[in-house]
Amino acid sequence: MQVYLDNSATTKPSEYVIDAMSQSMREGYHNPSALYSSAMYAERDMVEACREIAKSLHANEKNVIFTSGGTESNNLAIMGHMQSHHEKGEILYSAAEHPAVKNTCMEAEKRFGCAAKEIPLLPNGSIDLDAFEAMLSPIVQMICVMQVSNETGVIMPIDEVCKLRDRLAPKAAIHVDGVQGYAREPFSMKQLSVQSYALSGHKINGPKGVGALVFQNGLRIVPQLFGGGQQGNIRSGTENTTGIAGLRAAVMHYPKDGAAHMRSLKVKLHELLTAALAETTVIGLPVDDKNSAGHILSVAFPPVRAETLLHALEGDGICVGTGSACSSKKGKRSVVLTAMKQSPEVMDSAIRISFCPSNTQEEMIYTADQIIKHVQMLRKFKRR
Repeated sequence: MQVYLDNSATTKPSEYVIDAMSQSMREGYHNPSALYSSAMYAERDMVEACREIAKSLHANEKNVIFTSGGTESNNLAIMGHMQSHHEKGEILYSAAEHPAVKNTCMEAEKRFGCAAKEIPLLPNGSIDLDAFEAMLSPIVQMICVMQVSNETGVIMPIDEVCKLRDRLAPKAAIHVDGVQGYAREPFSMKQLSVQSYALSGHKINGPKGVGALVFQNGLRIVPQLFGGGQQGNIRSGTENTTGIAGLRAAVMHYPKDGAAHMRSLKVKLHELLTAALAETTVIGLPVDDKNSAGHILSVAFPPVRAETLLHALEGDGICVGTGSACSSKKGKRSVVLTAMKQSPEVMDSAIRISFCPSNTQEEMIYTADQIIKHVQMLRKFKRR
């Protein structure tokens, strides 16, 4: 049996997405900036994609900018906004942030002279709201807090972040990296006073190389690319109409019951593992906590090392992750788990299991059986 459980790293494109992209390459390949009718059809399709994304986030369709993915969306929001400030201030980011956010904040500090400061985490992986409150002041210009942690599945308290900002740093823009949350956890830009939100196609069964930045009216963004002035002169360059077609299909056809289904898989797998391996360590919030996303399960089985278990499972046709796919090959302990003050034994043993709507209960039974088998065997060979 082949079981893919590293969906936080990337997902398999759906048939809807493949069909939409194929049709776009065959028939909708025209440049949307051209004046003839076939090009106008390409532009119309792009507008409809904006509409679908805006509807899903309760946002304004005119404020959707297509990018090459989550990294560019985060860069455009952070660098574009911080460059718009003439006075030096502060940018805050949570210790859980993906490198696409954290490293961009550090680069903004170098380029624009603002002070980039890290918001601490609680041991459960959520941000420390008391510490965050103490960091807020009128000189804070931007706050970056992700929607869902890509390593632990913790849903961050964005509502509380907004309330504290409104009270203590009312001029600060809030940017949310929604790459791991979009379409899987609800998010409303109408209800939350968030100024920008980043998403990526390949995390929701769409194509790689396309994403979007959604922003609110009034947010100042200085362009980071210069050219023909496409997309309101915010992101120049001929639009990736084929990728946008795939992204639109992914948004439109993402299963409405997908989140509930994935949560049931997570609960089932956790029950099977803990029944046989009582010492299973869940990293982050408890599985049944409402702020634990249903599509990510981060677990550890010390002293079994994560990489050893990953390759053992690979031999059984099961793919899991060991944290952020962007840094897993660097051989360093997770900065997120370090910020959570996890023990070295737990960090070295942590694997990330992430689901998609096409996974099944049968796959969970098979995966649990293989994990239990390997952990019980590998624990006999504990390093001295």
